[in-house]
Amino acid sequence: MGQQNLSLLTEFTLMGVTRLPELQAPLFGIFLIIYTITVVGNLGMIILTQMDSHLHTPMYFFIKHLAFIDLGNSTVICPKMLVNFVVDANTISYYACATQLTFFLMFIISEFFILAAMACDRYVAICNPLLYNVIMSQRLCHMLVGIPYLYGTFQALMFTIKIFTLTFCGSNVISHFYCDDGPLVLMLCSNAQEIELLIILFSAFNLISSLLVILVSYLLILIAIFRMHSTKGRKKAFSTCGSHLTVVVVFYGSLLFMYMQPKSTHSFNTDKMASVFYTLVIPMLNPLIYSLRNKEVKNGFYRVFKNQ
Repeated sequence: MGQQNLSLLTEFTLMGVTRLPELQAPLFGIFLIIYTITVVGNLGMIILTQMDSHLHTPMYFFIKHLAFIDLGNSTVICPKMLVNFVVDANTISYYACATQLTFFLMFIISEFFILAAMACDRYVAICNPLLYNVIMSQRLCHMLVGIPYLYGTFQALMFTIKIFTLTFCGSNVISHFYCDDGPLVLMLCSNAQEIELLIILFSAFNLISSLLVILVSYLLILIAIFRMHSTKGRKKAFSTCGSHLTVVVVFYGSLLFMYMQPKSTHSFNTDKMASVFYTLVIPMLNPLIYSLRNKEVKNGFYRVFKNQ
């Protein structure tokens, strides 16, 4: 295409998950099933925690917002990806690409700190059970959810505006199945180093700071559990943290797998696989983890279903 001004660039071409024609139909079926389960699971969790008064607690307040983030993150990416499996031209308009990038960054960044807030909630529930309802007040819960949304929105808009106000040149093909900041930065003609540095710094801060909060919270939780004299109390404490800990391990594990790879083996193909996992698979798994491992969620489902 040659060097071109961004005002002349009207669309991008997404490379997709794979170029192999024989895999298009099977992958369409697999991702359609994944997305259907994601929508049903997360929407069901949102409705259940809203309708059942027994689940109007800080813990389920955070679970509801995690479900909203997972649903949003998957919806921003999956429908467009499914369309690209069945059409010949895998294109996305300039403004649709900017919109997709903004919402993807907002949801994924918010998830870091929602998970950190949930770890703090579990710490208070186990280490200060008598003061739990006083400490985890409605105002504090709204702050612990509102701040990640505001911070995620700020960072998403900052990167999107920085990227899309610069000039793209060369090919308009994005080496990914959605508009991600990494592949887009590689397509910029100039000033890419500044944005790339900002992305690295903010990504490292988001990952390390949220993970540090989670690790410190669970360290204090473990200390409190080992100090318990009752075996039943220890078992209950572990079961309380089990679902959240599983979600944290799966989410951060996939991200660390992507970021910790040596440069010699690092490629966009491995990035794609990690991206599929934390943008599509994890949003499907999270509601399943919380519903299958949590008796209160099961009981809440039975109560709501029984009243219908």
